[in-house]
Amino acid sequence: MQAQKLSISLPQQQCDFIGHYQIEHHYKTRSEVIKEALYLLQQAHLESCYREANQEVDDAFEILASDGIEENEAW
Repeated sequence: MQAQKLSISLPQQQCDFIGHYQIEHHYKTRSEVIKEALYLLQQAHLESCYREANQEVDDAFEILASDGIEENEAW
């Protein structure tokens, strides 16, 4: 994976947190801490999207989903 350098500005409190977290959890660099935080943020977003998609029910699909399978037929 090719990395791209990015410059960001953060409040001192967040910079301190990154440094402490890096030491406490044995990350080699602050970038690794930020990558992990972004990964977790992406996962939370993806879970939210899946939850939202599960709320959308397509009645036509529900009817067709069991086509060819008898109700009492075991897998």
